[in-house]
Amino acid sequence: MKKVIITALVHENLIHQLQQKGFETSYFPKIAYEELSNLVEDAEGIIVTARLHIDQQLIEKAKKLKWIGRLGSGMELIDVAFAEKKGIICVSTPEGNSNAVGEHALGMLLSLMNKITSAHKQIEKGEWIRNKNRGIELSGKTVGIIGLGNTGSAFARLLKPFRVTVLAYDKYKAGFENEFIRESSFEQICETADVISLHVPLTTETKFMANESFFNSLKKNPFLINTSRGKVVILNELLVAVEKNQIAGAALDVLENENLSSYSAEENKTLQSLLQKPNVVITPHIAGYSQEAFYKMGTVLLEKLKL
Repeated sequence: MKKVIITALVHENLIHQLQQKGFETSYFPKIAYEELSNLVEDAEGIIVTARLHIDQQLIEKAKKLKWIGRLGSGMELIDVAFAEKKGIICVSTPEGNSNAVGEHALGMLLSLMNKITSAHKQIEKGEWIRNKNRGIELSGKTVGIIGLGNTGSAFARLLKPFRVTVLAYDKYKAGFENEFIRESSFEQICETADVISLHVPLTTETKFMANESFFNSLKKNPFLINTSRGKVVILNELLVAVEKNQIAGAALDVLENENLSSYSAEENKTLQSLLQKPNVVITPHIAGYSQEAFYKMGTVLLEKLKL
């Protein structure tokens, strides 16, 4: 029987569908790299998320491997070039959770602009403060989207009712301007946007893209949203930008280091300082993890693999 190793939590429907198609499913949602390496020799397929490295060494051990399925977007943890040289199909499923990411980004932005989270914390302490908690309306603002793939496009669609100006920059796309989205440059977004939302994959070009130089280039004190990858933003330099009022606030669903138990004293100090800022919202990499996306990612994976 054909074997598939599932290395992450998945909707039960995906397991059921694979079994219906004749696969033996080995479900190890917390499996470590070393354990996986010992099991892959007879696997035809591997299903992963953003946790394990599927590197050349592991692929070499998987003698029967035909495909690697990534639930979600971003293939930086998979050696796609090496896998494809060996005839292994690699697919991701950003279509399955792009709407979830867009909604989460919008939700965090509205929370920041209307001071919802910080006001809630004040009430928990018995403080009822109105005047200092006046919100800022999104309507009429300029929103810059960096990276117009599945999630960036989903975020743009959700902005339509707010009557905003949407500027979008994507290094690998052109000619996408329409009645709602204006094609822009990276520099123009930094100079004119009231909100900047990052929707880029993690590559050598985007790693630490939001650094001191980036924050120094901002002209309008924008809100910054990152629902892409943590290493796109240098966290301690973001903290400096918040403290210098170079940005109006930050909404982060991802961090440079998401293993909080491994933090150094310096990393922990930076994170705690950000968490204490009233204009910072941080969530634990859940933007693309809605109930609906949990189901849809598996469905999209099966459709793409044509199993």
